[in-house]
Amino acid sequence: MIRVIVVAASSVVRAGLSAVVSSNTHLTVVATASDLDVVSKEIEQLQPDVILLDLGSNPEPMWSKLQLIQEQQIIAIAEDIDGIDLETAFRLGVQGILSSTSTEAEIIAGVEAVASGLVVLHPDVLELLPMRQKVVANPVQTLTHREMEVLGMLGYGLGNKAIAKRLQISEHTVKFHVSSIFQKLGVSSRTEAVTAGVRLGLIML
Repeated sequence: MIRVIVVAASSVVRAGLSAVVSSNTHLTVVATASDLDVVSKEIEQLQPDVILLDLGSNPEPMWSKLQLIQEQQIIAIAEDIDGIDLETAFRLGVQGILSSTSTEAEIIAGVEAVASGLVVLHPDVLELLPMRQKVVANPVQTLTHREMEVLGMLGYGLGNKAIAKRLQISEHTVKFHVSSIFQKLGVSSRTEAVTAGVRLGLIML
């Protein structure tokens, strides 16, 4: 059972998202709140698998509050995707971004994916990602062919077990490749690795 905390300033949106989550037998709502401030102290006790966060029309105030709940799987829903600071969102641990127009099925699938440690991005978000990173003084180290394969599969949201099965290697070896990718790209999470890969033109989503 995937444990979800629903956070939304609007009581109507909060109730709606809670109803969507509760409609799936694999998901359960363990708490709802109008603001991250309200629920931040309860997170350790509740131990949710995912925080479903409605950013509303102005996501900016949320960024400082997200710093209070690090090490959590977060999927955000935004009215204005164009207004999201993607770099900040990813850095603060947001692993999923959906539009407020997303269907119930998309929200449920997104919650399940993020709970599994995958990255979920609405198609409109992909259009906002720069396809190549700006020129930097210290370019990243070259990835091996195998690391490129693993990075590409990370981009498709595959977990270590699925990658191992596809490449016919052990999960331990996959973890080794992922660690090497992180080091070479100068990142610390799968989300950042995929983002860097897209920016550098190493992978296409």
